[in-house]
Amino acid sequence: MNIVVVGDVLLDEDVDGASTRMSPDAPVPVIDVASRTRRAGGAGLVATLLARDGHDVALVTALSDDPSADRVRACLAGVRIVAGASHAPTPVKSRIRANGHPIGRLDDGCGPAPEPEVTDEMLTAIAEADAIVVADYGRGLAARAPLRSALARRAAHAPLVWDPHPRGAQPVPQARLVTPNLAEATSASGEGDPEDAARRLRDLWGCAAVAVTAGEQGAVLATGDDAIRLPALPVATSDPCGAGDRFAATAAVALARGDDERTAVRAAVDAAGAFLAAGGVSTLDAGALSRLPDGRRDARAVAEAVRSRGGTVVATGGCFDLVHAGHVRTLEAARALGDCLIVCLNSDASVRRLKGPQRPIIGESDRVELLGALACVDAVVVFDEDGPERAIEGIRPDLWVKGGDYSAESLPEARILERWGGRALTLPYHLGRSTTALASALAKVG
Repeated sequence: MNIVVVGDVLLDEDVDGASTRMSPDAPVPVIDVASRTRRAGGAGLVATLLARDGHDVALVTALSDDPSADRVRACLAGVRIVAGASHAPTPVKSRIRANGHPIGRLDDGCGPAPEPEVTDEMLTAIAEADAIVVADYGRGLAARAPLRSALARRAAHAPLVWDPHPRGAQPVPQARLVTPNLAEATSASGEGDPEDAARRLRDLWGCAAVAVTAGEQGAVLATGDDAIRLPALPVATSDPCGAGDRFAATAAVALARGDDERTAVRAAVDAAGAFLAAGGVSTLDAGALSRLPDGRRDARAVAEAVRSRGGTVVATGGCFDLVHAGHVRTLEAARALGDCLIVCLNSDASVRRLKGPQRPIIGESDRVELLGALACVDAVVVFDEDGPERAIEGIRPDLWVKGGDYSAESLPEARILERWGGRALTLPYHLGRSTTALASALAKVG
């Protein structure tokens, strides 16, 4: 199932520590920091949850070109990112906890933002969705007319779940389900009772259904003049963060599988409770590489995740047409040199320019799948140019490894890696094993 998450992405940071003394400068606790963990927030958290469930996930968002955006990408291994320019710093929310209890939060870059960019690639991703979740965090993306038109068109064929924000845009009327929390629903509707608020918002927004989430009280669902309460089991938690994201994600999947709104909301209430009971967002290890199918991992995100842990990023490149034992031995040796291996793969067009009109023998998508199936390969990035220079600059590996009988100094890539202190290496060439030889043998058989 191809699920597209649309919305604003934040960087969430948890700073945990112990406090045993007060500051001499002011009556505030001194926190000895024990850990600092990061994860993608906002629409990024919805995408993370769906990817962990095993779905194919595309995140349509706006991103800046700053270190915080790089950290967001690192947290989204396993998610295909389709992003326009945000024209604003990446918002960062840092929650500070002492002795297991929250004591404050720092918001950086969370103020008003300029209008984000919407690209053709973003609109295409929406048009291909089997289900859509809009996670609006009020930074303008969900208000962009081209994006709203694309959402309205696709909602005629795929269920659209819209999680609104007080500073955000109104849901498109074609939404199948809108999921405000109780405070949002009360503010938007002017009604104090959850059932009245749900009915009022359904009429106001013109959508098929509204589910007002009310924490431990469950949810109230309005699908017309009727409004029903769907209770939740009590969960002891001091951190409800992420429950709404879990709710919206579960509801979208249920609707895409053919469930009606009541069944979908019932499943979403249960999933949100189970999520919090299991530890909520604290169970999301943003530093670990996703173990989802390899072809779904973003190479840049993999590299950043490894770097954030102080690991060594290794990369190699080539056409890898007719993968053979020599390739596998070289790849395994390259992976042993560091903490991840990223393969930069020539596209079909690039291979044709380099090898002639009869190549490649195996198409680009199959070559990606074959390489990704190898345990030694952590990610694959495809490039269209004749050489991998731009792909290397995007990954910034610590080591660039090639198999062959030439010197590392002669590799043109070596000069690129010098810019950030990386270096190029060569591994022994395996005699008697080459794609050209295999291709010739196959031609004789034919």
